Amino acid sequence: MTTSSTRHADPDENPYVEDPPTDFEPVGDLSEDEAAEQAALLRAAVREHDHRYYVEAHPLIADEAYDALFSRLSDLEAAFDLPTAGSPTRRVGGEPLDELATVEHVAPMLSIDNDTEAAAVREFDERVRDGLAAAAESGDISGFAAADLAYVCEPKFDGLSVEVVYEDGEYVRAATRGDGREGDDVTAQVRTVGSVPGRLRGADHPERLVVRGEAYMPRDAFEAYNEALIERGEEPFANPRNAAAGTLRQLDPSVVAERPLDVFFFDVLAWESGDDGPDRPDRHRDALTAFESFGLPRNDRVAVVDDIEGAIDYRDEILAARDDLNYAVDGVVIKVDALVHREALGSTSRAPRWAFAYKFPPRTATTTVEGVTVQVGRTGRLTPVAELDPVDVGGVTVSRATLHNPAEIEALGVNVGDRVRIYRAGDVIPYVPEVVEKRSEGTYAFPDACPVCGAEVERDGPLAFCTGGLGCPAQLERAVEHWARRDALDVEGLGPERVEQLREAGLVESLPDLYDLTADDLAALEGWGETSAANLVAELDATRNPPLDDFLAGLGIPDVGATTARALAAQFGSLDALLDADEGALREVDDVGPEVAASIRTFFDREENRAAIAGLRERGVEPESIDADDGDALDGLTFVFTGSLSTTRGEAQAHVEARGANATSSVSGNTDYLVAGENPGRSKRDDAAAEDVPVLDEAAFADLLADRGVSWPPDESD
Repeated sequence: MTTSSTRHADPDENPYVEDPPTDFEPVGDLSEDEAAEQAALLRAAVREHDHRYYVEAHPLIADEAYDALFSRLSDLEAAFDLPTAGSPTRRVGGEPLDELATVEHVAPMLSIDNDTEAAAVREFDERVRDGLAAAAESGDISGFAAADLAYVCEPKFDGLSVEVVYEDGEYVRAATRGDGREGDDVTAQVRTVGSVPGRLRGADHPERLVVRGEAYMPRDAFEAYNEALIERGEEPFANPRNAAAGTLRQLDPSVVAERPLDVFFFDVLAWESGDDGPDRPDRHRDALTAFESFGLPRNDRVAVVDDIEGAIDYRDEILAARDDLNYAVDGVVIKVDALVHREALGSTSRAPRWAFAYKFPPRTATTTVEGVTVQVGRTGRLTPVAELDPVDVGGVTVSRATLHNPAEIEALGVNVGDRVRIYRAGDVIPYVPEVVEKRSEGTYAFPDACPVCGAEVERDGPLAFCTGGLGCPAQLERAVEHWARRDALDVEGLGPERVEQLREAGLVESLPDLYDLTADDLAALEGWGETSAANLVAELDATRNPPLDDFLAGLGIPDVGATTARALAAQFGSLDALLDADEGALREVDDVGPEVAASIRTFFDREENRAAIAGLRERGVEPESIDADDGDALDGLTFVFTGSLSTTRGEAQAHVEARGANATSSVSGNTDYLVAGENPGRSKRDDAAAEDVPVLDEAAFADLLADRGVSWPPDESD
């Protein structure tokens, strides 16, 4: 049981830890002091719940209760402009970055010598013992006996190594390993990872703590995430390591927040105690115990052994358990336990002399290709899969392996009947790296027609796509799922299983068919009741006049996500204007280059997609237009909003941005106006005074917009 001294929040003092109340009084009824006090309790409670969920895997409350606490904290911070530095709400992401800055590490992040042979591990042990004996002889350490040496053994995670810095217990920075001396600054990205505490637990921690960890994607989460990518017609990650590395290097932290990353911490890079902080532990095993008290997640498969044979046995145990672990490992790391021994052994320019990685052998096998299946994703992308004579690869029977795309098939020269090598990349997705024996004539002929709907197949570089669009059943099912996503039309109750059920029942054979559904139709299906049926019909009815950007995002146009959809909506103002825009006009939109413009134009030119859009409009689904005539009416102005307005802050920002203005979250010397609604935050007003930025109440803001021909508040025509 975790003691109260190392908790983020004590249930005896914080009402939001155990059985928390979620029926909150209106935000507007609170004073600023009351809001600040409640927010402080909620921050501590949310940190505690994050730790129990992500680190200890023993949540105290249900997801619904957690969501209510998190939402209340977000509302308080927004309404009263409370400081969010270190707040759990910052995990949801932040402003996208232009690029990743390079930062110097606090201490070098060195490589580790490695080998797959036990003989090399025993040689490492001999070097350690000889080095410590020499250090004792020279007086660098006070004597050395064989019994003094112990090793700590840990799984070698196959992820991305990161440096994380805490000062006075607060998370301040994270960086990738890079070249060991410098790495990419991923502070905003790592902040979104649920298992990384924004504040260390308890009060007894170093003044400055720099730790090394491994960012990884759990195997079950990786498989689910890859499945979702494939369903959307996107390129899946080859292995969990690529997934972790690719995620952390995303420039948009909100993208990182949506992906299932985790971190294990396994070493101290710097420990500065300060006047009252604890001293650094003398042994590595005790440092890992300290990690637990700080709330830093560490792996539970660590073992301490007295000799190198124990370390070799440990490696064999982890190898045998490899397939049962929920994270990818490619070996074990053997470390000298005592800090004084580590310091005596020192390091070379590239690796410490006190650590060694005993790696696993590669996981490969040879088998025969018995067939090739071509799958169709949401965007129409065709993905070939090799059907194999089942073969054991590292203890797992493999009967299918990805061939990635037509260009990969051509590069391999593979065909049905060939003997191929199978490699289990990252312990998860098998793929074919080479043909080892050619037993067929020629190369597999990729189909010219979609295997599902028979439409023509088009090549785009190394990839192939079905041109059937929304008329292809395989694409339709995924298109409906995409339409219902939160970042599109946000239709609750329309998940993958229900979409499949509706299609199989013949109720949804095209996207417009969704709006023909009746509660009676749905209630007649297995697993539906009158309430759930009525709720889905109501959800769909509520999307008949969606914002133009949501409508565009819901269509699933290749290369058009929520951000590009907003830019298109702001530029063209109406669906009809966009439907008629040529590639030249599309390329005038920010972030729309030649390839994206061609992709948009191709999507709208296809008969099946035009028919689906027309069908939606016939059923009363008409996206709201934006008055594009005043698209530059506020050009050059920068606004910051605080307090409660007659519309939401997000709608206010979108309203001015659609007319050429910038809307930022903090006041600076570049800000033209701070717009203050009811209960405005004090810090933004103070910043405005310091920067000599005019402060407008909502009436003055409306007058300013009116002078430029822009209405306020936004009405339905906006």
